[in-house]
Amino acid sequence: MAADPWPIIHAERVALVADLREVTEEQWATPSLCADWSVRDVLAHMTATARMTPGRFFAKFIGSGFRFNAMQAKELALERGRDGRDALAIFETHLSAETHPPGPVDAMVGEVVVHGEDIRRPLGIHHKYSDEALKTTANFYRRSNLLIGGKRRAAGLTLRATDVEWSAASGPEVSGPLASIILAITGRRPGLADLIGDGLATLTARI
Repeated sequence: MAADPWPIIHAERVALVADLREVTEEQWATPSLCADWSVRDVLAHMTATARMTPGRFFAKFIGSGFRFNAMQAKELALERGRDGRDALAIFETHLSAETHPPGPVDAMVGEVVVHGEDIRRPLGIHHKYSDEALKTTANFYRRSNLLIGGKRRAAGLTLRATDVEWSAASGPEVSGPLASIILAITGRRPGLADLIGDGLATLTARI
């Protein structure tokens, strides 16, 4: 767990805004790495998450008939703005927010790293995350099955980063850039292209 995750989260939000300032409206409609969501949709989701509190979460969950996907869809629609530029402006108003849904704050580090890649990779934007951001995200998702299923995908495998000093668990090895390992264990198949090792076939079958 990061000693204080919020500076990491805030810095990554600022970096994402900087990367998206020149994105065209056509690019905002690009399919993201999140199934059925455009890059604009993912940013709207990040805004909704930054605005969320445990109390708001449970009220909205109940109001959506205990249907998580329906609740997400409502929140996304509220934060999409009139167009991509407007969605970005809305996101900018929450860069320093420290509110979040129920759960550990480390999940919010995972939010900015994974969704940052969901947006950047389809747009061909490269970003260097801090080692702490990557390690915090990897450690969180490999231990958690909640919503994402990272623990299930990582089970019985050695995960070893080639760009950061980080490895975890034991078993057949999967190695590569840590951001790509994170994408794979969170169910994003494009992350697999950067990975090698005896455990890759097992990981691939789990996505």
